[in-house]
Amino acid sequence: MLVVAGVVTLIFKKLKQPLVLGYIVAGFFVSPHMPYTASVVDLESIKLWADIGVMFLLFSLGLDFSFKKILKMGASPIISTITIIFCMSMLGVFAGKLFGWSKMDCLFLGGMLAMSSTTIIYKAFDDLGLRQQQFAGLVMSVLILEDILAIVMMVMLSAVASGSNPDGSMMLSTIMQLGFCLVLWLIVGIFAIPQFLRSVRKLINNEVLLVVSLGLCCAMAVFSTKMGFSSAFGAFIMGSILAETIEAERIEKIVEPVKNLFGAIFFVSVGMLVDPEILMKYAVPILALVLTILVGQSIFGSLSFLLGGESLRAAMRCGFSMAQIGEFSFIIASLGLSQGVISGFLYPVVVAVSVITTFLTPYMIRLSTPAYNNLEKHLPKSLIKSLNNMSMSQPATTKQSLWKRLLRQMFVNTLVYSILTTAATMLMLTFFLPFARKLLEAWEEDWYANALTGVLTIVLISPFLRAMIMKKNRSEEFKALWDESNYNRPGLLFTILVRVIIALAFIFYIFHYLSHLTNAIIMTIGLVAIVVMVFSRTIKSRSIRLERLFIMNLRSRDIQAQVSGKKRPLYEGRLLDRNVHIADFEVPMNSLWMGSTLRQQNFGQKYGVHISSILRAGNRLNIPDGNYMIFPGDRLQVIGSDEQLIKFRNAIETEVIGEDLEMEHREMKLHQLIISKDCPFVGKTLEESGLRHNYNCMLVGLEEGKENLSSFSPKRKFKVGDIIWVVGEEEDLKILADIQ
Repeated sequence: MLVVAGVVTLIFKKLKQPLVLGYIVAGFFVSPHMPYTASVVDLESIKLWADIGVMFLLFSLGLDFSFKKILKMGASPIISTITIIFCMSMLGVFAGKLFGWSKMDCLFLGGMLAMSSTTIIYKAFDDLGLRQQQFAGLVMSVLILEDILAIVMMVMLSAVASGSNPDGSMMLSTIMQLGFCLVLWLIVGIFAIPQFLRSVRKLINNEVLLVVSLGLCCAMAVFSTKMGFSSAFGAFIMGSILAETIEAERIEKIVEPVKNLFGAIFFVSVGMLVDPEILMKYAVPILALVLTILVGQSIFGSLSFLLGGESLRAAMRCGFSMAQIGEFSFIIASLGLSQGVISGFLYPVVVAVSVITTFLTPYMIRLSTPAYNNLEKHLPKSLIKSLNNMSMSQPATTKQSLWKRLLRQMFVNTLVYSILTTAATMLMLTFFLPFARKLLEAWEEDWYANALTGVLTIVLISPFLRAMIMKKNRSEEFKALWDESNYNRPGLLFTILVRVIIALAFIFYIFHYLSHLTNAIIMTIGLVAIVVMVFSRTIKSRSIRLERLFIMNLRSRDIQAQVSGKKRPLYEGRLLDRNVHIADFEVPMNSLWMGSTLRQQNFGQKYGVHISSILRAGNRLNIPDGNYMIFPGDRLQVIGSDEQLIKFRNAIETEVIGEDLEMEHREMKLHQLIISKDCPFVGKTLEESGLRHNYNCMLVGLEEGKENLSSFSPKRKFKVGDIIWVVGEEEDLKILADIQ
């Protein structure tokens, strides 16, 4: 497999085609369907390796993924992504029904046609020199969201495939279970794993980090399958957790060869399932699906980006760029085959469609501009103006924005802490309660074990419940709305009441499960517990400490990027409000400043700027004092106004050592000198002679009739008749020869 894949991918690299296609072609050559080449017989082993390949592919995708990026994107790419996936899925289902395929074939076909290829589009943008353009960034944002929704779609399709009669309640239950596990894993993972890596950082080299990272990946994959999800989903989650750690880039580099190897095996296994007879038999559906993707993405893709708030020109460039399917379509097809719910012909059909649309991707990207120009000529200007202003995300008023922002923050806060409380309660009731009953079985009654479990559970979840009730009650939005109008205050108090009721419901459930007390007594105990939580300094301290530790772990990669100079400091945004900002300047290798200290240069008095940090050899020197010396290659982070920074930039660019215009006459030569009786060096040591300082020459050695030159001792005095060898420039050697 690897021999053929190596040869074919070299050819595809030479032809400047995506390597994914090369792997698929290599798989076709080594498949049992190709009679003229050596075939792979042990298909079961290939399937196992391919499953591992999918897991590592999604693990690597998670390492390059950040949930924080998604949150910062706003509503525009989310609207575009959801619209594209919905429209293309419906097109796929409709196309399958036209050909009379089964219900499962149609559902899985819809999922396959909805997923554009991140790898292929990125490669096409790179080859066409478009990767830095604005529309390319929009496309990549949508592709990132498509990738995460593809994971969700895989889970949903897996659930549908395993159910004998899937309905809406099952779908809703699956979505809720998925959301619960996703949030829980991310929160616990980001809280625990960076702590673990930080504690063993001194013990980890590349080899150990590779094994630990893949071990975490496989552990999460196993845990995911135990929860009823796919191993690939667990691998993706672990990758996204590790993406928030300082070691993320290092892990990505050392895991890449493993991902490339098993990823190649996966794509080769995809090509092995291509049957020429099936391709000939289903030629018409293949061509129809190709047209469905090209036309569907061109129309619905462009419409989706329009709804996201982009102009018609940008929307068409984005929509035309996404007209293909790729790796996730194969993964969804593999899922259907592994569960035995789709027909055998569907996999090779989708592979053929992917190959054709991949070849057409660069041409579709180029076609977008002529298509827009042609559309602009035939459409009324008023319609084009309306299309350019068509957006589902409209700005809200200030008051609505304050309420919206506050309620969103409260909802997220309540949801997160509710999930953590639920998980902690389930762990205590599922695992600790049987252990406590076993431990206290001598007491004959379960009451003692139940009471111990209940008290420990309340203690465990108290920081979460307190944060749920109290957090955001002193936020800027809450205070602004409280002071703005008396009519806002009942609504604000109601938000507190709702969170108190939710916290009380958790306590009520725990005591109701563990005791036979009446509801009134349980409610009283719950209210007392909540009052204690709210006013307890210890619980408040625990809650704040846990939240700060989580935020520090979440921001650790950003902090590392700021320290290493890859990202600007967060305070820069506040400087902009004061007409001051921060800029980076690199000290040239021939700078006149090198070797001098900051005090000697006195940048503050000369240019009015301040040096906030010096980035040197991967280290960051913050707030350097005047004794810090400047080295060539240093990156100086300078704070000042535009005019001050311009002066500083001109200085750093002009105050350099000029080019040596006499370079041709600066050649060094070796010359022999014989010390005469008139030579001023006679009776002097080497230092006293001033050979280096006065004549710019260097003594190499003393000739004493030996095979090699003897070293000249610094304390030895020159004598008449000494034969010395010196090195220097020609003009200096002439001056030295004249004094003999």
